[in-house]
Parts: sequence; structure tokens; C-alpha cells
Amino acid sequence: MKTLGLIGGMSWESTVSYYREINEAVKRQLGGLHSARLVLFSVDFHEIEQLQRTGEWEKAGEVLAQAASALERTGVEGLLICANTMHKVATQVQSAVSIPLLHIADPTAAAIKAAGLTRIGLLGTRFTMEQDFYRERLESHGLKVLVPGEQDRAVVHAVIYDELCLGVVREESRKEFVGIIDRLVGNGAQAIVLGCTEISLLVRPTDAHVPLFDTTALHAADAVRWSLEGGAV
Repeated sequence: MKTLGLIGGMSWESTVSYYREINEAVKRQLGGLHSARLVLFSVDFHEIEQLQRTGEWEKAGEVLAQAASALERTGVEGLLICANTMHKVATQVQSAVSIPLLHIADPTAAAIKAAGLTRIGLLGTRFTMEQDFYRERLESHGLKVLVPGEQDRAVVHAVIYDELCLGVVREESRKEFVGIIDRLVGNGAQAIVLGCTEISLLVRPTDAHVPLFDTTALHAADAVRWSLEGGAV
């Protein structure tokens, strides 16, 4: 089993899900008392959010690159950024280390294609929905990516930062997301990518009439596959 390094805290609410998902997957596959070999570097999300808001992505990348370097020095063999939005600086993080960074969009795209789907709706932070770094990664796998309209994007972004990142889950917000999902489906989306690791805290599979692809669960499962692949337990 290879040791995984997690760059978390963005937010810590979803990092908890990563820890649980990875360990549950290891237990399912290996049984008994097995658990994952993990090292977590949890950043201060207040600092990251301020840099996001002011567009200082290079500085935010430096914070994550330093975390990645620190994790590499502990002996971890692969890295995960436990957030969708911060994959904007994935190249900067990867260039700071000699071990692989497992990108969240790749197992997501693979799962969508395995389901025989090609047109997906993307929910996430405004950065993830509006900028190219994430959509282009999905599109490089041959997918067509649809995003909500401007007003709906504003709602999704606000719910993520003002509620979910603070551990607040409101039924009213769930209903708003259901409406946004329905509008994406009406525009041709065959499935919905929950492209923010907090959204799965709010939206359930029963909230949509099309498949939902939970990036947290897919990223965690891919990390476990990689960790166990060819490695000695």
C-alpha cells in the first residue's frame, strides 16, 4: 500500500469526507482492520479564500506547493488536492514535487465516459464553473460541459462559501440546487458533476433525475486504487 498525502482544509468539512471515503474504500478492499496510510496537511482556508477572492492565484499556489513539498518530505508517494477549485494551481503544485499529483477531474471524466455519457452539467464555485482550468480538463476527455446561467452560478457560489464551507446545510438551499440541476438537464445535460467537494454534503442522488457524479467520492476511490495497485499491503 502506497502512502497518500492529502492537501486539505479547503474546507475542512469536505476533507473529513475524503478521510472517511478513503479509509472505507481500503477497508472494503482489504477487509479486517486495514486502514489507509495517509498524511494530511490541512491549510488555513481563510488565507486561501482571501487569495481566491483577490485573484492572487500564484500566491495561493505557493501555499499549496509548500504543503506538497512538506508532505513529500514525510515520505508520501502520491498527492491529492482535496478541493476542485484549487486544481487551478495543480501544475504549480506538481512542479514543486517529484511525486505524482492525482488530478480530481480525470477519474470524474472516466466515470462519466464509462456510463456512456457525453454532455454533463457542472456545479462548483464560480471559479470552477467560469474559468477554463477545470472545464478544459473534462473536455480533453471528449466531454461537453454545460454550466448554469449567471444568476444560478451566483447562487451556487454563495451557498458553497456562506453555508457549506461553514457546515451549514439548509433545505432551502437544497431546493435551489434541485431547480438549478433541473434547468441544466433542460438544457441538455445527461448528468451532473458535483464539482465542489462540499456540494455532496447538500445534494443527494435522489435530488436529481439524472446521474450525479460526486467528485469527492470518485477522487478518493481513484486514490485508493492507485495506492493499492501493485503495492504490498
